[in-house]
Amino acid sequence: MPCTIDQRVDCDSAVQQITLSFSEDQYFDHLISAIEDAGTGVNGQQLLQSLAQFSIEREAEIEGICSTNHQGFASASNQLLLVSGQSKTLMNDIHAISQSTQISTENVARDKKASVESRAIRQNIDEANEALRDGLAVLRLANQVYDLLGRKSHYSALRALGELQDVHLLKITKFKIADTIRKSIPDTKKLIADAVMADLNTWLFRIRETSQFLGEVAFYHTEQRRARHKDRAEKLLALGNFKLNSAVESVADENEEFDILDNEDVQVDFTPLFECMQIHDALGQREKFKEDYASTRRQQKDLLMPPSITLIDPEGSSLSELLEGIAGFAIIEKATMSKAHGLRSLVDVDELWVSMCQTAMALVSNALSEVTNAELLLKIKGIIALFIQTMTSYGYQVQMLDTFLLTLFDKYAELLKRRFSDDFQEIVSTDDYMPMPIHKSDEYDKVVNVSWYTPEKPRQELRFPCVLPFSQMYPLCCIDIRNFLNQFYFFSDDHFQHLKVIDDTLKSSLDELLCEKVCQSLVDRLSTQYLGQIVQILINLEHFETACLELEQLLVAARSNASAGGTVVLKATEDFRNSKKTAEKRIFELVNSKIDDLIGTAEYDWTPSTLETEPSSYMQTLTRYLSNIMNTVLLGLPTEIKELIYFDALSHAATMILSLPLSPDVKCINPNGVATLSQDVEYLTEFVDTLKNPILKENLDELRQTVSLMQAENSDDFYDVATRNKKYGRVDAMNGPMLLEKLTHAVQVPAKPDKLTALSSRFGMKS
Repeated sequence: MPCTIDQRVDCDSAVQQITLSFSEDQYFDHLISAIEDAGTGVNGQQLLQSLAQFSIEREAEIEGICSTNHQGFASASNQLLLVSGQSKTLMNDIHAISQSTQISTENVARDKKASVESRAIRQNIDEANEALRDGLAVLRLANQVYDLLGRKSHYSALRALGELQDVHLLKITKFKIADTIRKSIPDTKKLIADAVMADLNTWLFRIRETSQFLGEVAFYHTEQRRARHKDRAEKLLALGNFKLNSAVESVADENEEFDILDNEDVQVDFTPLFECMQIHDALGQREKFKEDYASTRRQQKDLLMPPSITLIDPEGSSLSELLEGIAGFAIIEKATMSKAHGLRSLVDVDELWVSMCQTAMALVSNALSEVTNAELLLKIKGIIALFIQTMTSYGYQVQMLDTFLLTLFDKYAELLKRRFSDDFQEIVSTDDYMPMPIHKSDEYDKVVNVSWYTPEKPRQELRFPCVLPFSQMYPLCCIDIRNFLNQFYFFSDDHFQHLKVIDDTLKSSLDELLCEKVCQSLVDRLSTQYLGQIVQILINLEHFETACLELEQLLVAARSNASAGGTVVLKATEDFRNSKKTAEKRIFELVNSKIDDLIGTAEYDWTPSTLETEPSSYMQTLTRYLSNIMNTVLLGLPTEIKELIYFDALSHAATMILSLPLSPDVKCINPNGVATLSQDVEYLTEFVDTLKNPILKENLDELRQTVSLMQAENSDDFYDVATRNKKYGRVDAMNGPMLLEKLTHAVQVPAKPDKLTALSSRFGMKS
């Protein structure tokens, strides 16, 4: 019941709105709306009732009005009848419209239902099409991943795979193919990782094959820098104080740009490495990749090192190839650390560097025993020095290699000593120990230039051929000494940080050679009995002493700034000086021995009956011998040495002559014997006077005073101290009395032989 009342109220309200319309359009709008509402529901009858009720009310209202004004009422009634007819007509129209509207509404509802059903089907079709498109996009992208992988576009393939996983697969999650593709993604990622690692391994293999050539190019570039630095140092001497790789040299050479990894000879492309890093970063496997890469580089480092090398190759190719390979490997490592941030740490790179250097040093050390040539070892050092300078320019620490050069230097010094020791030994053993003849001026100039020798005469005054005081061994040894010095300092060329070691080793080695191989060899030859050879050895020793003094100054000038200041003293200088004394003593021995032999031939008759008118033959031979050796054998000796030999020889001769009358075999000496002795002493004194050296004459003072004592009329003066000191001060206090005791003033005259006895003896007659 409440629903019926509400519907009626709605119809009354609709009728009221229709009747209150201000315009015809508004009237029809309200009317059509009411008819549509009545046609779609069950209140169509209510609308008709409301309209009928409205009509009755209006009629009643009209009758009320008409009752007061009939004329107006009649007119209004006519109008009302007209309106009523029209209303009926309108109601019929409305009813027809309502029926038509109801039919249209039913058609619309039927069409709407069909449309809804069509829209659902269309939506299903659209969803199917969209799913099909998404599926095709997934499949197309999946195929694209493999196409990119086939074209080596690994990162693009990985990005496509990520897009497939994160975007496109989400659209087809309800389909089974999405699960299948999702399960295959890890395998595809591994396939991409394996593919990029395969490309990286190929790149690493090419890099390993390129390492030696890369090192060779780096060595060549360093040699070019050396040449440029040398040229600049020749033009500006101050630059000579700065070494290769110093800050000054680097600034001076900065205009010479050179990229070791990108030049006309070699190009190294790091793209495969970068791509591999990018891929593994995207896969979240950076740490694993770092470990794998480090392991691969360690393996390549091991493959780079041969089990052994040879150093006796004249070209040094075995060592060069080894060091060039190490250099190229290390340069790649430094470049990788610089370009691929975070992939290689400084600790990893230095660890590989130290390992390679230690292995290389071990290989060289093992092969050093086969090197017996100093020049070859110098080439080996040059290759290692080039390696050190090259790697210093790339920031590597080379202290261990600098230290290893000391090992090479020790070997080099040993080989030089051995070679020059043999040379010195051969020179000393094959020398003729005769003054060196010079036939031409150019020959003279060569000898003077190589020898430490100051000629006594200016060159303009010399006449060729001439003779130099020393034998041929001296200039030959001087040449070897100079070569020895030069070759020692050759080791410091290019690169060597231990210059003080060279200075110290050179001094000790030079001392050893001069002392043991020259000086001692000459001393050993002093055992000869040939005086001329000993004299020549003494002259050579004199010049070697001078050479040592000059060498000391030369070593001071040549030594490095690292060595302490002050003078250099060679032990050989003192050895040659002492050996000179040994040679002088040996000369004294031989001269004195000859004097002993000559005096030993003296046949004094200490009690002759007659006076001798000529000096004894031994005395004449003795003075002639002394004169001859001084003018021949001893001629080349310095004046002071000749005077010393004279002094010792005369002293020894005087002693030996004095020993003759003191001999225990001599029992008695008469005045004629003393006169003969005095005549010989006077002859010897006159010979000494011809030498024009008063000091030499003092050697005969004891002999002369002793003879004077034996000839004195009053021998008691000898026992008077004052008189003895004045007249016989050099006479030995023991020898004087002994000789005086042997003196006798009686001269035995020999008996004249019987002429008849002599005649019978002459003719063989018997008495």
